Amino acid sequence: MNSYEKYTRDIAITGLTNLVIVLRGLVLLPLISKTLGAYGYGIWAQVMVTLALIACLSTLNLPASLSRFLAAEKDRDVIREGFFSVLVTGLGFSLLIGLVLFLLSRFFAASLLNDPGSFRIMQLTALIVPFWAMEATYLGFFRAFREMKTYSFMLIARNFLELALISYFIFSGYGVFGAVLSLLIARVVIDSVMLFLIINRIGIKWPRFSRLRPYFGFGIPLIPGMLSSWVINSSDRYVIGILLGVTPVGIYAAGYGIGYVIMYFAAPLAVVLLPTLSRLYDENRIEEVKIHLSYSLKYFLMLAIPSVFGLTVLARPLLRVLSTPEFVPEGSLVLPLIALSYLLFGTYVIFSQVHILVKRTKILGILWGGAALLNVTLNVILVPLFGVTAAAAATLFSYSLVTVITVLTATQYLKFIVMPAFILKSLIASSVMSAVIWFLNPNGVVNVALVIGLGGVIYFAVLLLQRGFSRDEIRFFRRLLPRS
Repeated sequence: MNSYEKYTRDIAITGLTNLVIVLRGLVLLPLISKTLGAYGYGIWAQVMVTLALIACLSTLNLPASLSRFLAAEKDRDVIREGFFSVLVTGLGFSLLIGLVLFLLSRFFAASLLNDPGSFRIMQLTALIVPFWAMEATYLGFFRAFREMKTYSFMLIARNFLELALISYFIFSGYGVFGAVLSLLIARVVIDSVMLFLIINRIGIKWPRFSRLRPYFGFGIPLIPGMLSSWVINSSDRYVIGILLGVTPVGIYAAGYGIGYVIMYFAAPLAVVLLPTLSRLYDENRIEEVKIHLSYSLKYFLMLAIPSVFGLTVLARPLLRVLSTPEFVPEGSLVLPLIALSYLLFGTYVIFSQVHILVKRTKILGILWGGAALLNVTLNVILVPLFGVTAAAAATLFSYSLVTVITVLTATQYLKFIVMPAFILKSLIASSVMSAVIWFLNPNGVVNVALVIGLGGVIYFAVLLLQRGFSRDEIRFFRRLLPRS
């Protein structure tokens, strides 16, 4: 199997994994919102945002270093030293962060959840931290060696286990506490399985930490960018919670969660691109790097553009199906703004690979830092005046700024074909699809599902009529399909 087929197969596998994650999120939204209301969903959203913040800090971004430095490594001793150095370092730091969160659980419950009595939820969140960090390291190992089947199976298993446990605890009357407990149990189980698989492959040995210097040199400069990304992506929930209360957080999070579906088209690229491109770049196969980037952008936009159109037209029907009426008025305004934000972010993910390959990651940190400061300022000023819709607009503006500058700077180091003609064809096909969906105006679960399927058929039919794909591309996918 050549490198393109291997890359496409890995994208397909991780894409299927992200489909499962999307479905899990779409099941959890009505499960929690219809059972616990906007207030309960708001608490759940704050917990998930807090875990996302801790994820930026607890691993020191060392799992990304595994993917960058071990992708082409063959020496088992070097692999073992690198992996266990990252695992032990990340575990130690995450335990420290978890301890701080545990000791300050009453403070965070009062400030973030507006409910001092919910401190036990924050204590559970603290216990999840080290397992969250270990999972990132284990997945980084599988990602580095492009073991995407194992990577995907572990993520799917964890998501199914979480969903089953959350459903059980909520219907048993344990509320948000039971939902958070489910996250802890699922990670303990799946982390144990992944550690067993890795030890069975490379053995076990206490590390000498001899390879940490280049790992830190690569990973740590990316942390400010990750933190800034979290600020743009998630801090608005904190601002809304502090200024407006937990119930508006729940309403905002519902619209945000559906719009975030666009991110799952970019997520497989974020997983597979780095180890693939790192190997090609290190082997000086620059033309292949350009081809991978060009077609990654094309196929991401092929899915993301019609999804933004469709989610915009279906915003109200989706929220009525997946939540309760209190979510619809403001949530339907938040949803399309967030969907467009993540189309831009997915574009950023692809172009940012150039900065990572040439090891010019500091510019990304500076860029995200400035965008984060701007985002927080806009939220603090505009949310009290215009409500949760202003937070979504601030997110869109911030991602627009980051994406435009990243694209302009990336092309200074490495230029690849963007295919503007295909983008125009995708926009035309999406417009036709949206017009049909708007005319049908579906209501109810079955009708919405049928219209989504019909919209997909219309989009790809119009795209094919415009010759959006070459004959070589069609033959390539036909050849790949039986193997997948």
